Amino acid sequence: MGIKLKGEKREVFGKNASRRLRKGEKLPAILYGENTPSIPLIVPKKDIIKILKSETGENTIFEVSFDSEKRNIMIKELQRDPVTDELLHVDLIQIAMNKAIRVSVPVVPVGEAVGVSSEGGFVDFINREVEIECLPKEIPEQIKIDISDLHIHQSIKVGDVKLSEGVEILSDKEAVLILISVPKKEEIVEEEKEEEVITEEEEPEVIKKEKEEAEEEKEGSEEEKE
Repeated sequence: MGIKLKGEKREVFGKNASRRLRKGEKLPAILYGENTPSIPLIVPKKDIIKILKSETGENTIFEVSFDSEKRNIMIKELQRDPVTDELLHVDLIQIAMNKAIRVSVPVVPVGEAVGVSSEGGFVDFINREVEIECLPKEIPEQIKIDISDLHIHQSIKVGDVKLSEGVEILSDKEAVLILISVPKKEEIVEEEKEEEVITEEEEPEVIKKEKEEAEEEKEGSEEEKE
């Protein structure tokens, strides 16, 4: 177990108590276990931030000790301030290392698609994560997908992804992960529409001017006859 942190049981509750904890660089937390009562805890804020910044992020399995107990846990859910994004509260879940769990793992493209390098397309992320089920020790940090052979309008779906034995994909097999799209031509279309409008507005003026010149020439020729 790489990351270890020391917590303590939380005895005082309420908004004011939580505010005092956060000022002291600690976070209120709740540890959930299977078929066991939840345990209110206090954990160091810097350790939770360290875990979130690690390569495995929220999928990191770490050890928390409190009183005389030690538990293998993961982050279940985070609560943040909607304005400042400051961490306010963390839910933790106890992990049994011999039991499969469900987690979401990020998808990372590898290589440069033909549709991008030669055909003017761009990589469009439709889904950035895949939900999987496996033993805790088998959780991959990320799922790498080779997109080198993709042309414009081609895609990679969940069903195209191959993972190691023991890792099962739970996401919809038909869900698109990455698509090579064509840039929209909205600006060009708008310019063409503007040109059409200008032409339609100018055309009557030209016709009107030609008619006036024709009438002036006609009047001039009649005067000469007289």
